[in-house]
Amino acid sequence: MADITRRLGRRHLRGAPTAHIRHHRGGRLLHDGPGISFWFRALTAAISEIPVDDRELAMTFHARTADFQDVSVQATVTYRVGDPALAAARLDFSIDPDTGVWRGTPLEQLGTLLTETAQQHALAVLARTPLAEALVDGVTAVRERIAEGLGAEPRLPATGIEVVAVRVMALRPEPEVERALRTPAREQIQQEADRATYERRAVAVERERAIAENELASQIELARREEQLVEQRGTNTRREAEEHAAADAVRAEAEAARSVKLAEAEAARSVKLAEAEAARTVRLAEAEAARSVQLGEAEAARAVTLARAEAEGAREVGEARAAAQAAWLRVHGEVDVATLHALTGTRLAENLPRIDSVTVSPDVLTGLLAKLGSAEGA
Repeated sequence: MADITRRLGRRHLRGAPTAHIRHHRGGRLLHDGPGISFWFRALTAAISEIPVDDRELAMTFHARTADFQDVSVQATVTYRVGDPALAAARLDFSIDPDTGVWRGTPLEQLGTLLTETAQQHALAVLARTPLAEALVDGVTAVRERIAEGLGAEPRLPATGIEVVAVRVMALRPEPEVERALRTPAREQIQQEADRATYERRAVAVERERAIAENELASQIELARREEQLVEQRGTNTRREAEEHAAADAVRAEAEAARSVKLAEAEAARSVKLAEAEAARTVRLAEAEAARSVQLGEAEAARAVTLARAEAEGAREVGEARAAAQAAWLRVHGEVDVATLHALTGTRLAENLPRIDSVTVSPDVLTGLLAKLGSAEGA
């Protein structure tokens, strides 16, 4: 769309490089070309903008094959305006001088023309083609027929339109028919899959059988080797037992020889010990006899000495006791009777046991008082 601006009551148009601008005033062509810019008056100007770039027109339409099956066709036509002056003369490409927007719908008219023309030729070719053939080769046939039909259409050059390319993306039947057509292929694919599964299972069974045979052969070989191992172990055990027996015999002989040597050495040692012990016993007996003699002599001397000391002590003790008795008698002979009685009472009190309490009966007290009175009267 052209860019139109206002300046002091006038308009300025700036076109794009892909838009062809035609400016008329008073029936005269003043400006003509792509990507131009100019000043104009809105009241006296008639401006047309024709796009000259390549444009894509997508179309989808339904058709019927020779066996009366509906199919949908998806195609795209690429076109451009080759003669802008002719196109502007045949279609309304005029724009509003204030907004730059087309007053009509020229592109929709071109799209309708191209779509109807392409659909006409596609329907013609599909109407003579069965569905199966159309699904296989219909895309190429429809594309070529549409390209030929658009190229031979006289209205397009008369309008200044050039067809650049035609593409047909898809040609599809109705969903139910498509599912029905897919069924044999699916069945065939399923059969191939089942066949592959059976073959794979057969291969697996064969491999399992080979594996089982290998395992059986391995077990047989293992059993044979185990038998050889048992035999070898028995041989090794017998050899080991023989070697142990020979070693035990050698060890027993060595032990016997060592025992004999130890017995001889022990006997010699015992003889030496017995001789040494006998000599030691003799020496001890002699020493003990000499010691006993000495102890007897010392004991006899000590006994004599003790006897003498005891006799001397006894004699001296007897003399001392006799002297003490004589002195005691002498002293008591000179003391009066009352003193002797007092001494006798004192000595008696010293030898009597402890008396905690004394009970004096009236009879004893009367007798004592009588004796005391008689003693005072005397």
